[in-house]
Amino acid sequence: MRLLVGSFFTLLLAAAVGLSATWVTLTRGVAFGALTIGAWTAWPKSGSQEIDPYAHASISRDGELPIGIGDGVSFYARADNAGHRFDGRCTFVLSGMTPPARYWTVTLYNLNGGLVANAIHRYGFTSEEIVRESNGRLTITVAPQARPGNWLPTGGIENFVLVWRLYDTPIGVATTTMQEGPMPAIARKGCP
Repeated sequence: MRLLVGSFFTLLLAAAVGLSATWVTLTRGVAFGALTIGAWTAWPKSGSQEIDPYAHASISRDGELPIGIGDGVSFYARADNAGHRFDGRCTFVLSGMTPPARYWTVTLYNLNGGLVANAIHRYGFTSEEIVRESNGRLTITVAPQARPGNWLPTGGIENFVLVWRLYDTPIGVATTTMQEGPMPAIARKGCP
């Protein structure tokens, strides 16, 4: 009897640990093969046949359609370079050079994957409409109140995610180019 109870308890404990680890992996965005550049993280193989089972389950749960590995890559940021989580009541500045890509977009999403509602209906920027400095660098201010230049309104939401999609880019295609792309730095400039 003791052996049966012990075996049952061991199986129950193993199932609880396994399911908990899977739940954490799926809800926290942890997957194998992550590419991190500064505050930005991408999973280049999520749009290929080499996708790992956890990333596949996460994509299925979210209903997201990943970019194919030959078409581009999506980078996600949930915090600035210093590790401060994004708060829509604060001001964050993205600055620097963009990676080589034929076309790119940067979009602000809420934690549920929806666009952030705001009065001017500005949800992101594209490489064609961004205003750059004379040396090619860009600056994007993400803040609740209007700012001069490239301003992305947060609508004052509590948390958000920035997604930078690069189309027709060498980043993530081969292991020799994975760390070569410069991604804009993100810094918190003010918070109430």
